[in-house]
Amino acid sequence: MGNYEDRLVLWNQLRTENFDNDLESALLAINNWWQMLPLDNAYLHWEDDQNWPDPWDILADGVFCDLTKSLGIVYTLHLLNRNDINDVMLAVTDEGDNLVLVNDAKYILNWAPGEILNTATSQLEITKTMDATIATKKLN
Repeated sequence: MGNYEDRLVLWNQLRTENFDNDLESALLAINNWWQMLPLDNAYLHWEDDQNWPDPWDILADGVFCDLTKSLGIVYTLHLLNRNDINDVMLAVTDEGDNLVLVNDAKYILNWAPGEILNTATSQLEITKTMDATIATKKLN
C-alpha cells in the first residue's frame, strides 16, 4: 500500500472516518484496513513486547506480520478513544493466529478480511492473552 506517507494518510483517514461510525461498522473497517496490508513472515514476537514499535514505526517499516497487524488494530482502536470500545486484548490461538479481542471478547478482529467474529459462533482455542494497555501505554 504505497510508501510511508501514503500509509500514514490512509491510516489517519481510517481513524477519522470511524470515529463516529456505529461500533460494528467501525470495527469491520479497521479490521479490513489492516487485513489489506501484505502479510509478511514473523516480524514481531510476543516475548519481545517491551520493544514493540509504535504505530508510526509500524507504518514506516512496512513489514506486516500477523502480530504486527494485531498491534496496528490495537493502536487504531486506542487512538479512536471511543467509549464503546473497551477491554481490548491481544490473543493467540492454539494454531498460532494473532487476534484482537474487543469488549470482553464479544468481537474478534484480525481473523479474516470482511469478517469480525463473535465468540458465540467461533470455536477458537485462545492459548495466550495480553491486555492491550501493555502496548498502548507508549502512546500516552
